[in-house]
Amino acid sequence: MLLPVDITFGAVLAVLLAAAATVAAVARLRPPREIVVAGLRAAVQLAAVSLVIGWVVRAVPLLLLFLLLMYGVAVRTAGRRITRNRTWWWAAAPIAAGVVPVVAALVLTGLVPVKGIALIPVTGILIGGALTATVLGGRRALDELATRHGEVEAGLALGLLDRDARLEVAREAAADALLPGLDQTRTVGLVTLPGAFVGMLLGGASPLQAGAVQLFVLVALMAVQGVAVAVVLELVARGRLHREGAGG
Repeated sequence: MLLPVDITFGAVLAVLLAAAATVAAVARLRPPREIVVAGLRAAVQLAAVSLVIGWVVRAVPLLLLFLLLMYGVAVRTAGRRITRNRTWWWAAAPIAAGVVPVVAALVLTGLVPVKGIALIPVTGILIGGALTATVLGGRRALDELATRHGEVEAGLALGLLDRDARLEVAREAAADALLPGLDQTRTVGLVTLPGAFVGMLLGGASPLQAGAVQLFVLVALMAVQGVAVAVVLELVARGRLHREGAGG
């Protein structure tokens, strides 16, 4: 076993969580309470998921309900990170647009069987990637529109449609959401060994098999995140996803 789940494990986790909260407080990055709550929530949620997965893998209907729950939590998390008004639910579109076609293709081609032990982790990775890209793309686009509102007005004065004027200002900022995924893919094996690769090795797979799975995950993530950013940018440009006083 790589990590024994005992008192030492719990003590080290507590120290690391306290260190993260302290650094965030001293550097005034985030409220320390937010860091602590996130860590505690992660512990409770992972414990619950560890128990639930063993139950849902036995039946396809339960498996699909669990995947829908994952999607719903991702939508709310992403939406509320982007905006606090009623338009947050539009975050459902970029996440679904990125994840659903990829997962459907994997299932239809037989690369991923409709079994919880395979479908849950793969779908979870893709939903997580779409969530991150949606949040970063949406926030950066809205921040840019707020900062450069005068340029949007100038575009309108030149005869551009509202959507086109917003796209001209927000596109480059939203595209920055793709950088973490691109950098991870470009440096894989040289800087980091991601979780899928390490997990396959620990599970007894050969290095070649582990590398193939990790490559598959990284390429699928780039596709999912690219679609998610494109869709969230379009929603922002059309005013569907906005902040108070920012249109829509």
